[in-house]
Amino acid sequence: MKRPRVLMADDHSLILAGLRKLVENECEVMGTVEDGRSLVEAAQRLRPDLILLDISMPLLNGLEAARQLRTLVPESKLIFLTMHASSTYATEAFQAGASGYLLKRSAASELSLAIRSVLNGQHYLTPSLTKDVLDTVLKSSSGERGTSVPMALTARQREVLQLVAEGRGTKAIATTLKVSVKTVEFHKSRIMQQLDIHTTADLTKYAITHGITSL
Repeated sequence: MKRPRVLMADDHSLILAGLRKLVENECEVMGTVEDGRSLVEAAQRLRPDLILLDISMPLLNGLEAARQLRTLVPESKLIFLTMHASSTYATEAFQAGASGYLLKRSAASELSLAIRSVLNGQHYLTPSLTKDVLDTVLKSSSGERGTSVPMALTARQREVLQLVAEGRGTKAIATTLKVSVKTVEFHKSRIMQQLDIHTTADLTKYAITHGITSL
């Protein structure tokens, strides 16, 4: 039987090495990357059956990467492997296109089961979060809102906000996003207007608070 092809993304090389040991007996590891932008590029090139990714990654966080991957490589299944034991993050991960969500601390005992479940067309959620995620979904459907990623911002604005919060200059952001410096300045200005924020330091605090970056 053909082994499933897996691409892995995490910003810690030691974690990637550990994950490789966990999955390589039953999966073919096609590659590893350490930021969200490299993940999107590699996924389009390699077209893996399965992508293991973290939420907190530089340049492009896992949730934003997942939203792009859902469109660019819809055939690839996504499993989040993260330290965030949060029903809000888990709910957003599934909304972004994930098929699985589990915690790094339980990877050794759950990852194999999660991979098999997802490749069989099912969803997998680490048991410790099941009740909290259900409560979050029910609150959302009843009109209550939590501290979710600010979806009022556009996808491009969230990308710019993460890069600003990571301390990257306007020229560097323009190069990363392949847009002009004026475009970056426009997006930053609009973000500050919409959020009623007036300094880069406060933009950074906002990005951290709302899970756009973990810096």
